[in-house]
Amino acid sequence: MALAPLRHRNFALVWSAGLISNVGTWMETVAVGDLVANRTGEAGWTAFVAAAGFLPMGLMGPIGGAFADRLDRRKLLMAMTLAQMVCAAALTLLSFTGHTTPGAVAIVVFVAGCVAGLGFPAYSAMLPDLVPADELLAGVSLSQAQWNLGRVVGPAIAGIAIALGSYTAAFAINSLSFAAMVLALFALRLPKHVPSTDDAGLWTRIRVGARAARDEPGVRSAILMISVVALTASPFIALIPAMARVRFDGASSLTSWFVTAQGVGAVAGALVLPVLAARLGRYRMLLLSFVLLPAALVLYGLAPTPELATLALVGVGATYMFVFSGIGTVVQLRAPAELRARVLSFYFLALGVLYPVGATLQGPLADHFGLGEVTIASGITLFAVVALLRLLKPERLAALDDPAAVVAPVTARP
Repeated sequence: MALAPLRHRNFALVWSAGLISNVGTWMETVAVGDLVANRTGEAGWTAFVAAAGFLPMGLMGPIGGAFADRLDRRKLLMAMTLAQMVCAAALTLLSFTGHTTPGAVAIVVFVAGCVAGLGFPAYSAMLPDLVPADELLAGVSLSQAQWNLGRVVGPAIAGIAIALGSYTAAFAINSLSFAAMVLALFALRLPKHVPSTDDAGLWTRIRVGARAARDEPGVRSAILMISVVALTASPFIALIPAMARVRFDGASSLTSWFVTAQGVGAVAGALVLPVLAARLGRYRMLLLSFVLLPAALVLYGLAPTPELATLALVGVGATYMFVFSGIGTVVQLRAPAELRARVLSFYFLALGVLYPVGATLQGPLADHFGLGEVTIASGITLFAVVALLRLLKPERLAALDDPAAVVAPVTARP
């Protein structure tokens, strides 16, 4: 069941190419994080550079969504992939010439994030065209597994490159990895693109997407919950290099081990999630995930040694995958097909803006109070918010259930 979408040629092509590209992306991510943490010794700087890459992905998402609902999604994604290749090449050149100051790295990462933000809605909106509706949760989970499988392999290769004294090699390999996605997009067999008859302006189209996201109860609740997760739980990702370098006084190899451990957990979680959801029900599994993720974060924050922190990160990676895939599937199921990219873009806008906000807040707090303490507090805060919603606004969580299961409660509300 978990691997069923790979039977479909188009999905298998995009998935395989995405895996190659993501190996390169995670090589660059680890190299950038380790470079900044090593040169500054500050969690705040590490979080800031991570935020510089992620924030524009959210801010540019609505524009990318408006383009993706009007243009040929394959051609748009191909253009954005080529632009990402150029950004990776620029970072390679900076490293080769010895100009990788934290500020310069942040600028390149920011531009690359803008490009990714324009292309990601098209990538996400293509998914329901690649797999049948009854395999959508498995498709979402496999897409996340692909991203995190890159997290497993990429850091290991990056660790070798960095240990040999070359951040440049990690950046150069990422530049080349984008070619796999370009070739896969060329090979896709999709129905001929039908040009949109909607001649409304860009901002009008964005507003239509925003209204659709606001008016659909399940999408509205999904955006609320991913916002909470982005502010509380997600910043642990940006702080992994600082946890390795600052809290545990480790080398670049420990950063790679930590990132790899999270990726192993996420891949395992993505493969297990469809099976658990089939047994428990997708909605019940999502509610359980809101308990498991805070518990895993607390264990990670309490870990007294790098070895125990590595084990805890496997659990964090798996439970974070449960939450992220579960919420994302709600949006894929609820968004109108003709507005899918725009609706998804507002979901990623919430994640893309609030994750960097959370990271830039938690980074300085970690420098002051300690990385372990801030991680523990983030898990407790996430659990408390979900518990309060369950108690005071149960309809918000109920809207995350499958559409047929929530029609009555939703329509009965004043």
